[in-house]
Amino acid sequence: MKYVDEFRDPQRAKALITKIRNTVTQKWVLMDVCGGQTHSLLRHGIEQELQEHIELIHGPGCPVCVTPAEAIDFAIRLSHRPDTILASFGDMLRVPGTGDSLLNARTNGGNVKTVYSPIDAVQLAKQQPHQQIMFFAVGFETTAPATALAVLQAAELKLTNFSLLVSHVRVQPAMDAILRSPDNRVQAFLGAGHVCTVAGFETYCELADEFRVPIAITGFEPTDLLDGILNCVIQLEAGTCDVSNAYARIAGQQGNPQAMEIIERVYEVADRPWRGLGTIADGGYVLRDAWSDFDAERKFSDVAASASLPIVDVTGACRAADVLSGRLRPHECPEFGTRCHPDSPLGAPMVSSEGACAAYFRFHPLPRGAYNVFSFDPTQRGDTRAESPS
Repeated sequence: MKYVDEFRDPQRAKALITKIRNTVTQKWVLMDVCGGQTHSLLRHGIEQELQEHIELIHGPGCPVCVTPAEAIDFAIRLSHRPDTILASFGDMLRVPGTGDSLLNARTNGGNVKTVYSPIDAVQLAKQQPHQQIMFFAVGFETTAPATALAVLQAAELKLTNFSLLVSHVRVQPAMDAILRSPDNRVQAFLGAGHVCTVAGFETYCELADEFRVPIAITGFEPTDLLDGILNCVIQLEAGTCDVSNAYARIAGQQGNPQAMEIIERVYEVADRPWRGLGTIADGGYVLRDAWSDFDAERKFSDVAASASLPIVDVTGACRAADVLSGRLRPHECPEFGTRCHPDSPLGAPMVSSEGACAAYFRFHPLPRGAYNVFSFDPTQRGDTRAESPS
């Protein structure tokens, strides 16, 4: 696969591993910020290859995982209204709220429909004018332009039966919150390349300088990640801190100005709750007042008011808060692989295809037959060949 194989070259990966090992003089703690990166680090065997030299911990990089339970509960309530269809991406259906999921709600009579894009939900509203269509808008800056465009299209079509349940979050404020935590252990970040393709990384320089933490923007392929790790290690060993770009083929310092203009036209930055992390200052987006007619929380304020739910869902046996903040590795949780597994998850990180717990369940320790860049046979190509779509 051209433009992918070159970033999975085993010889180059081995050379980078050797260089990292030869550079480190102590064990450094690096956090990846993206769930796609977490899965790649484990799937390709990178974490295991470096475990004696680098401690890789995994942050709140899965937007499905950090969607607060209260938002899911609100979506479930909406789905049970007789004149309402709750439209959502499929990866949200199994994520538990405070006690139920959208999948169970659909089984129990809720009107929940899986769509592949926000525009599909707009078309659904156009086709069914007597039904209220709510789209569950989740994700980082990467998905916010598409939901903003959905609002603009619905306004152009003069649809009064379309709205968004907004749970968009912003990555950099979460990184800031982790660094400010009194028990923070992060010494360097692997920045989420897909987020930077939209939002850029110019403001990361201030973050790196304030906390004296190197940040390397990386993609999802083995050599992308290894380049990023090497950049961080070189800076840590030299006592410097800066932002490096190991994903320059896609991510730029300014990001995508057109996409950001669309986001800023429809949304404004606001404090937002993150599951497991609490409310983060400037941690997400809300619809601007000019688009309040498309705000499901305002349109159905009676349903929202009936939900007296905690912002931070960290009760019970699930240790999601510790996993999402990098304080606990998934396999260190006493419920991991016993009471909590993909068929019967206790929390969101085991449900989502980008969740850290799901990654550890599949790839740690590396199961037989898993794809490992260090023993990669280019004649064998499985379904793990594509870059992370998130």
